[in-house]
Amino acid sequence: MTSTTARLALATCAELPELDADDVPLLDALRERGIATDVVVWDDPTVDWGTYQHVVIRSTWDYTHRPTQFADWTQRVERTSTLLNPAAVVGWNIDKTYLRDLEKAGLPIVPTIWLDPERNFDSRAIHTRFPAFGDFVIKPTVSAGSRDTGRYQADVTTSRSLAIMHAKNLLGVGRRVMIQRYLRQVDTEGETALVFVNGEFSHSVRKGAILDGPFRADDNQLYLREEMSPREASDAEREVAERVIAALPELAPGDGKPLLYARVDLIPDDEGNPVVLELELTEPSLFFGHAPGSVERFADAIVARL
Repeated sequence: MTSTTARLALATCAELPELDADDVPLLDALRERGIATDVVVWDDPTVDWGTYQHVVIRSTWDYTHRPTQFADWTQRVERTSTLLNPAAVVGWNIDKTYLRDLEKAGLPIVPTIWLDPERNFDSRAIHTRFPAFGDFVIKPTVSAGSRDTGRYQADVTTSRSLAIMHAKNLLGVGRRVMIQRYLRQVDTEGETALVFVNGEFSHSVRKGAILDGPFRADDNQLYLREEMSPREASDAEREVAERVIAALPELAPGDGKPLLYARVDLIPDDEGNPVVLELELTEPSLFFGHAPGSVERFADAIVARL
């Protein structure tokens, strides 16, 4: 239910009409600060976004099925409201080819091979781009929550065949594909997600490894469930993440001002050095439940922008 008096909208998706559970405390924190706030489904055709002065993107996790529609929506909202984060930044961040920009800027990323559908790769051409040993991951460049993603074994013929089929199916419907070597230390160390608010480090959490086999087409979950726990980021992780945040004014389109929120996901490479797996500027989980005080910091940051 939307109102006509709320100053702020938290955008979500139809499958989570009351927000993801982790974001519910944010709604309460904003209302405690006297901010009339509605939770609004982003693609609800009955919503007049012009009634909201500000819109914060939160649990819009179905956008990967319609990225063009979602990008158009962000631009439409921005014509009448202030969108946080801005539409230009969201448009850049929707497609994980932004990792190419990070790499060109000298930032360490998970080594990635890119397949574009325009190249019309046949099975042999795809096969030759797979690693020769170890496990590797195939995923589309537009995805969230590890959907449409699979893990394969380079030295197992049946696994490579499944990987070729996975890649061909994605390319066949016009989706760009990423091939990344699976960095095995993630199995023991997990990922470290570092959250920044207004360009300043807020908190970090550990995300357990969740990829354990090939992509399954019958998996219709909105996102794969993750095992989360508090984690204090190491000095090396903080240094890499802060370099990424510092580079954003030059890499991401926009006015160069600090973004309301950003999440940098890091995993260790074979030598244990942190490398960027993802940079989340669109609709990341911020894991308030694992970091006391974080929801209050985020609510205060939103209020300061109203």
